[in-house]
Amino acid sequence: MTRLSIGLPVYNGERYLAKAIGSLQDQTFRDFELIISDNASTDRTAEICRVFANSDPRIRYRRNESNLGAAQNYNQTLEMANGEYFKWAAHDDLCHPRFLAECVAVLDAESDTVLVHSKSCGIDEHGTIIGQYAQERPFDQDRPSQRFAESILRPHVCIAVFGLMRREILLQTIRHGDWVGADRNLLAELALHGRIRLIPEVLFKRRAHEESSIHRFEDEHQRLSWFNPQHRGKLSFPTWRRLAEYRAAIHRVPLPLSERLACYRQLTRWLLGHHHTGPRNARLLASELFRPRRA
Repeated sequence: MTRLSIGLPVYNGERYLAKAIGSLQDQTFRDFELIISDNASTDRTAEICRVFANSDPRIRYRRNESNLGAAQNYNQTLEMANGEYFKWAAHDDLCHPRFLAECVAVLDAESDTVLVHSKSCGIDEHGTIIGQYAQERPFDQDRPSQRFAESILRPHVCIAVFGLMRREILLQTIRHGDWVGADRNLLAELALHGRIRLIPEVLFKRRAHEESSIHRFEDEHQRLSWFNPQHRGKLSFPTWRRLAEYRAAIHRVPLPLSERLACYRQLTRWLLGHHHTGPRNARLLASELFRPRRA
């Protein structure tokens, strides 16, 4: 078994793709396979991927006949993986040469840890550092309900979804959902399974640029169709979808009854929080019902 599988989903990533792959090839940890799933790109992505695959036997390249949407493309790389551990990699981010080795070391040493990431900094389109992310948090408390509460109640960025995970645990979760905010659901479910660690050294660079999904789409309807083309024109109700998925995760993960009830108490706190529902959800609902939806 390969120690680590890295899934790299990509669509029209020619501008940053070579540097992202190069940063993985430069890792001090070498026992990995890199699975690239090309979502029917129309630029030079295929050409770049084939060059790397032909020169490095650890790289597998697959091109979809049509664009499946971001969520399915992410999950396709997981389905093709063989490693004990798994990591998703974005086509525009960069890893420090020690990133994989440091994360693998934690997973090897701590059997109750399910995900490891490091602190991150942001870079612009030219690779210039623009700052460090302040709201990165570990979810490493002793009880599942405590970790669940931290993941849903405290503000945090979701960069940890690009960390190293135990593949057998990830396969038991929702994987990458096709709704806005699905990364928060995934992290919360993983926290129910075990500890999520954060290495206190900056070993990861997250790129911010105008072509990224966060900056490219004007509203949540457009992001929803980016996740899944079949959702185009549909209502999103993202807060209520996240609520339903949190509930499903509490049922899906094998927990003692006391911990399951404690998780429900934390979910009630989340539901009553005005920053998660209430005025925000009312504004989204009004927008979806009364404003013309973009194709």
